[in-house]
Amino acid sequence: MSTGITMASMSRYAILGCGSVGHAVAEELVGEGKSVEIIDRDEGRVEALRDQDLDANVADIRDESVVDAVADCDVVLIMSSDVEANSAAVENIRARGDDHFIVARASDPVSADELTDLGADVVINPSAVIADSALRALETGELEYKARNLAEVIDDTDGRMAILVHRSPDPDSIASAAALRDIAASRDVEADIIYEGEIGHQENRAFVNLLGIDLVSRDEVDMADYDTVALVDYAKGGAPAEAEAIDILVDHYEQEDDEVDASFEDVRSNVSATSTILTKYIQELDLNLSQEVATALLYGIRAETLDFKRDTTPADLTAAAYLYPFADHDTLEQVESPSMSPETLDVLAEAIRNREVSGSHLVSNAGFIRDRDALAQAAQHLLNLEGITTTAVFAIADDTIYLAARSKDIRMNIGKVLDDAFGEMGEAKGHSTDAAVEIPLGIFTGIETSEDNRETLLQLTEEAVRKKLFDAMGVDSAAESNGG
Repeated sequence: MSTGITMASMSRYAILGCGSVGHAVAEELVGEGKSVEIIDRDEGRVEALRDQDLDANVADIRDESVVDAVADCDVVLIMSSDVEANSAAVENIRARGDDHFIVARASDPVSADELTDLGADVVINPSAVIADSALRALETGELEYKARNLAEVIDDTDGRMAILVHRSPDPDSIASAAALRDIAASRDVEADIIYEGEIGHQENRAFVNLLGIDLVSRDEVDMADYDTVALVDYAKGGAPAEAEAIDILVDHYEQEDDEVDASFEDVRSNVSATSTILTKYIQELDLNLSQEVATALLYGIRAETLDFKRDTTPADLTAAAYLYPFADHDTLEQVESPSMSPETLDVLAEAIRNREVSGSHLVSNAGFIRDRDALAQAAQHLLNLEGITTTAVFAIADDTIYLAARSKDIRMNIGKVLDDAFGEMGEAKGHSTDAAVEIPLGIFTGIETSEDNRETLLQLTEEAVRKKLFDAMGVDSAAESNGG
């Protein structure tokens, strides 16, 4: 059939084999005003179809004569539960050389392949269709149930709700918390987004400032003032001190060792961003979405999936598609292109100068620093060097070794690499493409820090960290210093 002909323009249909599936299809087509001719070998069924004013005739769909009966039809739907009969019908029609569009029913993947090989244009498996429909209904029902439970926990709040995000929060954490705060506000509950550490990464600071998202430092609040506590996108930072009093937990990472026992939990490791989960709740609760929160959630998903290039799921894509019309794209562009601070530039320059490359893996020392978040930016920038697939940048600050790593090598899990290399001395956090670790300097070197031994400590740290990293990566720390 010509590719210029659309299904909407087709007016004559034949249904070969009219059991329950074929009957349902026939009723839909007739209801749309289509001309439908039915062929089935069961005389009683044909009589019943005629009683419903359907055009039905008795014949075995395996017979070659059936081809003549459907010659004037645009589309032939072969719907018998007998897959061998369906195969024979497809083979007979294609042998005649007529240009029909054929839809055939299979019973399993093997028969589906056979029908495709015989010339069926579309193959359907009713069992798979039913299973897909059941799963979609289950997902919809589960979301409705969870949204109702979440609302009940929020409604039980007598005073204020605290929304805790992981230490030095990233866009996914901040956006998810802002969305949960909007959900709480829609139910007349006031909430504060509470963070620890610093919002140091320039993109994260631009994100918070441009979107006007209010956050409160953990040092400025008394948790006793809150009667509902939520953890949002918190797993990367470990369990909080108030773990026994958590009411709500929403994350796309599992908590280690079941550290948190919350009244309401929604942890979905099958999506790539907590922002995706909160977007689904916004939709399910039918809330009016502000431009600021829509922009935040869209950026949270994009940042967590590296602009849909890392571990992106269909749920992430559908959430992003929903958010896209509501987002402020001029603000997004400003967030993604923030100015670089002088210290970040210094750290990047030092990391470039001290880099050592083995194969496609780069390790570098940025010396003594004040802005720890500059390490993550340096690791990300160095990943853009030609031929580099994995970077790790480390430095010393406040008697601690800080290390940030990035990887686009699909064969490597950089989070596991850091855990293998330093798990016994520090705590590695992150995943396959983005990870970090903090190690007490004294444990690592066995030497107490002083002004007199700073350079010695740095040299010892550099040698040991490089060796451990390259060993954990499974590459040889060769003499390719400075990218040579």
